[in-house]
Amino acid sequence: MEMTGAQILIESLLREGVDHIFGYAGATICPAVDALKEHPEIGYTLVRTEQNAGHMASGYARVSGKVGVCMVTSGPGATNLITGIATAYMDSIPMVAITGQVPSSLLGRDIFQEVDITGAVTPFTKHNYLVKDAAKLPQVVKEAFYLASTGRPGPVLIDIPIDIQEQQVADPVFPEEVNIRGYKPSVRGNDLQIKRVAEAISKARQPVICSGGGVWLANARDELVELAERYSIPVVKTMMGLSVLPTDHPLNLGMIGAHGNRCANKALAKSDLLVMVGCRAADRAIISPEEIQRRMATIHIDVDPAEIGKNMQAAIPLVGNVKVILRQILDRDVAATDSAAWLEKLRDYRKAELNRVFPRRAGSVFPGTVLRRLGARLDDDAVICVDVGQNQIFACKYLPQKQGRLLTSGGLGTMGYALPAAIGAKTALPQRQTVVVCGDGSFQMAMNELAAIRCADMDIKIILFRNHVLGLVHQIQKTHPYHGPFGVDLDGSPDFETIAAAYGIPSLVADDEDKLDETLDRFLAAEGSCILICEVHPDVGTTD
Repeated sequence: MEMTGAQILIESLLREGVDHIFGYAGATICPAVDALKEHPEIGYTLVRTEQNAGHMASGYARVSGKVGVCMVTSGPGATNLITGIATAYMDSIPMVAITGQVPSSLLGRDIFQEVDITGAVTPFTKHNYLVKDAAKLPQVVKEAFYLASTGRPGPVLIDIPIDIQEQQVADPVFPEEVNIRGYKPSVRGNDLQIKRVAEAISKARQPVICSGGGVWLANARDELVELAERYSIPVVKTMMGLSVLPTDHPLNLGMIGAHGNRCANKALAKSDLLVMVGCRAADRAIISPEEIQRRMATIHIDVDPAEIGKNMQAAIPLVGNVKVILRQILDRDVAATDSAAWLEKLRDYRKAELNRVFPRRAGSVFPGTVLRRLGARLDDDAVICVDVGQNQIFACKYLPQKQGRLLTSGGLGTMGYALPAAIGAKTALPQRQTVVVCGDGSFQMAMNELAAIRCADMDIKIILFRNHVLGLVHQIQKTHPYHGPFGVDLDGSPDFETIAAAYGIPSLVADDEDKLDETLDRFLAAEGSCILICEVHPDVGTTD
């Protein structure tokens, strides 16, 4: 049977279980788009900016456990996608990005909409391909999905010239499995190191588990909770590891780091054993790595050997799949720790954190108050997509977690991530309640995707904190030895109520905390999507 390269591409995607693609068409990707049209079993979302195709694929991948797929054209289409790819790379999200390319005979001649996209994205992809023979597409796609989803997940790019998409191939061969020489990611942990970990846990009197994004990537939530509960070890989390434990779980201490919870940071400061699980120990989470490694024993479990020792030395390193390694530890006969006094001390810290009274200002609402009351009303399995800025810090600290997911850009810190990520998540799990938390700065970076929400008739609830400034930069400029705030006033911002109405989406305004409960109830009860614009005083900071 003869097939074109474009047909081979789509057939290969079908064989990988792809059921949705996020993209933006253009001249050099038209053959692939045309082939896609013949397969309605694969859904398609037309994004309004290519960057958001990457964010949608990311949100889709994070809640579905599958590889997210995005597809755009060459030149500016491909370069616009770069930030979406880099965001996925920094957060270790499995994604395959497909780009069209100018005819292979014209490569390197700087013709219209040509760009060396494989060269441009090399620093932040696991691998990339420039396909020069359509017959090799089945193998390329098979390898790309394998690379994206195994070991430490991440994005892989496939660049396909238009003539390769149009090339005819007689009887293409679709491989059933893949074997990449030199790529053998570790799965099981070293038995001797497992024994050392068990011994360290049994001897500790003030242990702490630090859960990172790798726990979610490995689908190891159950194993981590079992470990914590079996040995009564309190859990702190990095930003990417949030929602592993519900907020009301007695062992949950919250987020660590420069913007973390006091309780979590106090626990870390007083611990005698730190068990880092699937986290990179970056600067936002671990403020003083030298002090920690000098003062306490550390165990670092991660699938990527490059992460161990990068930011902080570990006394006991363990390389492998987090889920497998945690099960190995659980299968050993580890003596129970005597940590009763430690837990009692932490309960006092935790109680003070949860009972904190937030400040009030007339004519505005405090973000922590909004988020605390919102969280209490959400479904147990709700997906909450949080943007970058002050809203991210408020949400990570104060939004009550249940059994759902909190998605945010923790690695690259990409503003405008939350709205497209929510579209991706809602596409994957349409039955799940989906909420966006963003600021008026980040919202304006992605509000054109309200069109995608409307086209798909999605029910996505959007919390928009309107303080008329780039809040976090404004806060930094005020508290650091600068000349005061500059270049942060969001003058000229549109009337968001009118913007919402233009897309056929209703909106509400919250500016009175006495009426906040009623407003939140109306907001969540609205049929379909709705935007709640929360008036926030520009001087409100994350330390208030």
